[in-house]
Amino acid sequence: MRPVGPELISPRAARVAAARRLARRNFRGKERLFLAEGPQAVREAAGHRSGDAATLVELFATPGAAERYADIIGAARDAGARVHLASEQVVADISTTVTPQGLVGVCRFLDTPFEEILAARPRLVAVLAHVRDPGNAGTVLRCADAAGAEAVVLTDASVDLYNPKAVRASVGSLFHLPVAVGVPVEQAVTGLRDAGVRLLAADGAGDRDLDDELDKGTMGGPTAWVFGNEAWGLPEETRALTDAVVRVPIHGNAESLNLATAAAVCLYASARAQRAAGGCRSVTGNQ
Repeated sequence: MRPVGPELISPRAARVAAARRLARRNFRGKERLFLAEGPQAVREAAGHRSGDAATLVELFATPGAAERYADIIGAARDAGARVHLASEQVVADISTTVTPQGLVGVCRFLDTPFEEILAARPRLVAVLAHVRDPGNAGTVLRCADAAGAEAVVLTDASVDLYNPKAVRASVGSLFHLPVAVGVPVEQAVTGLRDAGVRLLAADGAGDRDLDDELDKGTMGGPTAWVFGNEAWGLPEETRALTDAVVRVPIHGNAESLNLATAAAVCLYASARAQRAAGGCRSVTGNQ
């Protein structure tokens, strides 16, 4: 492996301190930078660009990780990122995980303006309204990516997209599809409806059954699923903005489904219906 720079011994080094501050939301917002930890996230970040700018700007790697993931180190260098060999102590000091994997990247914000998402005329969108748990937000983003959604929208009442737990839970999907952040619920619903997208609220108390909607053939058009808070779901005023409130049927004895599971079921139901209608790319990549 080619040399990547001096080893950073002290956790008090300026570069280390600057990266460590990105664990806090106010510093992330000020610098418009966030942390991506572990080989999967760093690999995706190294290959991602926003316009002419590379997303990965800096990488801290332990000597062991640099040797183990030489391909990622090479990709980071090719992307123009500053790559630092760092001690285990330094990487642990920057990392927000209990057991760091030896790689921590500093990345530029990559959210997409909501207007650009609307202009692309998306056919499948996940809207996270009032979602406060970063792990759930990241997992729903991963589900949306897997189901072939073209975009994710986080409302202004939802968690920070760049929370380290959300980034980790997305398992790299954050770098795969457009995500708009800080959009008021009313603006999200109105904009998507004006773009020809049907708005469906996912709620366990919904008056429509997902199986029935599939049987009736109503799911083949452009659709945005609106997902609510983990504990109390969607407020009545948000449900009232949508075109229908749909429940995932519980056929067994479970009391309910958690947010990420329900999101996966809903998004895949729409993806399958859209494929059958011939209007959406297959989630497996086949036409």
